[in-house]
Parts: sequence; C-alpha cells; structure tokens
Amino acid sequence: MKFCETCGSVLVVKNWEDRKFLFCRKCNKIMPLTEDVVIGTSFNDRSKEIVVVESDDSEFPTTKVLCPKCNNIVEAFWTMQQTRGGDEPPTRFYECKTCKHRWREYS
Repeated sequence: MKFCETCGSVLVVKNWEDRKFLFCRKCNKIMPLTEDVVIGTSFNDRSKEIVVVESDDSEFPTTKVLCPKCNNIVEAFWTMQQTRGGDEPPTRFYECKTCKHRWREYS
C-alpha cells in the first residue's frame, strides 16, 4: 500500500493509454508506478457446519406465558439463545403446548 507524499491518502492504481500510474483521489496527484503491484486476497477454506439438534419436547423447560395466537396464558416450552451482540440480553423462544405456535421475545 502506498500513500500520497502531499496529503497522506492511499494511492490507487490507474490505467491510462496502456500505462499504469499511482493516483491520489484527494489531491489528484499522479506518481509513477516504479514497482509491480500485487493485489491478493485470501479466504478461509474451513467449511461451516450447522448442527441441528432433534430432541424430545420433554427435554425443554416449560413456563406459563401469554400465547399471542391463543390469547391465553398457557404452558409453553422455552429456550434462550444469544442472537445479538454480547452486550444485549439473549432472545427467548417459546412454543405453545396447546396450539404449537412459536414466537420469540426480546428484552
């Protein structure tokens, strides 16, 4: 990465009439390209796996909560998961035992 001698901005490579040169977008200064420019990227090739847990409903805890579909206070299974930043409270997921409706609740 090269920087402009005048203003300190990052220089970019420009092509003009089959020639390459360094150009400052801020002060429009043009500098000769004295060395090869190599642009490279690297990627992490590790594959990501999603683990799906199938379990019996009796493994989840239950609580009494107002179901938005039944519009009654019912018993529902619940779980918690951190879906936002670490400084935010976790998201609670519910499933009504009566109508099987699923919803989430944020704090």
